[in-house]
Amino acid sequence: MSGTYLGMPAFPKAAASSTRNAQLRANLTHATHTIRDKRAKAVTELDDWECLRRAGKEIKDRTLRHLDTYLLQAERAITDAGGIVHWAADAAEANRIVADLVKATGEREVVKIKSMATQEIGLNEALAAQDIQAYETDLAELIVQLGDDLPSHILVPAIHRNRSEIRDIFRDAMGRWGRPAPEDLTDRPADLAEVARLHLREKFLRAKVAVSGANFVVAETGTLVVVESEGNGRMCLTLPETLISVVGIEKVVPTWQDLEVFLQLLPRSSTAERMNPYTSMWTGTSPGDGPRAFHLVLLDNGRTDTLADTVGRQALRCIRCSACLNVCPVYERAGGHAYGSPYPGPIGAILTPQLRGVHSEVDASLPYASSLCGACYEVCPVAIDIPEVLVHLREQVAEHGGGHRLESAAVKAATWLLDHPAAYSAAVRTAARTRRLHPRSLPLPGAAKAWSETRDLPRMPEAPFRDWWKKQHGEPARGRPDSVQSPRGEENRAR
Repeated sequence: MSGTYLGMPAFPKAAASSTRNAQLRANLTHATHTIRDKRAKAVTELDDWECLRRAGKEIKDRTLRHLDTYLLQAERAITDAGGIVHWAADAAEANRIVADLVKATGEREVVKIKSMATQEIGLNEALAAQDIQAYETDLAELIVQLGDDLPSHILVPAIHRNRSEIRDIFRDAMGRWGRPAPEDLTDRPADLAEVARLHLREKFLRAKVAVSGANFVVAETGTLVVVESEGNGRMCLTLPETLISVVGIEKVVPTWQDLEVFLQLLPRSSTAERMNPYTSMWTGTSPGDGPRAFHLVLLDNGRTDTLADTVGRQALRCIRCSACLNVCPVYERAGGHAYGSPYPGPIGAILTPQLRGVHSEVDASLPYASSLCGACYEVCPVAIDIPEVLVHLREQVAEHGGGHRLESAAVKAATWLLDHPAAYSAAVRTAARTRRLHPRSLPLPGAAKAWSETRDLPRMPEAPFRDWWKKQHGEPARGRPDSVQSPRGEENRAR
């Protein structure tokens, strides 16, 4: 496995390969079911969960509508507190800014907190090209880095690995990155954690520069917030002399009162905890306390274009809890690598194509990486209607000439038919008259036959609606009334 998602195949091909990996599927099934069951229990403890969910949605929507205002407010507050704000239009500019800041310190290594934004822009690879080594300090990210692997889950990047695989990775690779693991290392969780702790400790004590992301940026005070479960992030935030944070522009929230809502939603949705074990907050710099220099890189990288789409922009509400991954039947079987992006699962299927566009084969395939079952929407703590955005993006793919050739042909034929009323009327009358000859299911060949045999085609009415209306009312139908009687005598109401 290479260190970058670039060059990976489109989802159908990648999933066809990953679903044949029995060990991967077993690892994913065990992990996702465990997390989802714990989350369901944690959520039911709150009587006002749906109220919190609605509040999170409304706060995010309000913030996105006035994002320019809140970003400028945050910039002023951070600058007043001694921090320096940089603006990055894309991944290349963000990587250049970070690399220049690191080189200005004279250092050639950095410690990193788990960060989706830095994975998105490929920061580790960009720093390596500048002869700067980045060390991941999150346990799961450490496993991925030592294994020359890629993250496959937003919350648990090494979810595709089991304990025995992790033990082998530690024994084989730790020595090349620093303190080696003992040869007699077992796969007991406590032993694996202790080896990782000793390996990372020397890096924490030596590092002069740290790189982080942030879960939230509070605009009114310029405060950044990182929530985590291990404490490794706090070591990065407090020990180094220079801290560089790369944060997407959508992570801003207006006030501390708004932040309180998300600090309830996020832990229960992600780790099924009532609160995060470590919630670190910092505002600029403070003499004698923490890093002496703080830089914030505000990242666009397609977010402004996403914001311009009134349907797709709801993806920017995402607080990276990963609840949608843990209930998704497609993710559970295909795994995160099949999505070809740092953002896997349902949220990745709508976020990645918007950030990168639907022009490549990989990105055009992602809106179809879903059964549209809606489980992702039901668990999303900020009520992102992922199925709605998936369908919306499928329309965009079709408009760009993507999608399956049979689907494209069907859409073109339907478009022509709907544009020609006489032909449409003739077609529906013919379909009504031949209704007894219609098959009960689609006669699909091969593996698709099993799918079609369990799904009946809708029955055609005895007469087209317009003919029925004319017979009942003596005039052509001019529109759909609020309440009419169908040919079967059932009441249909306009919705």
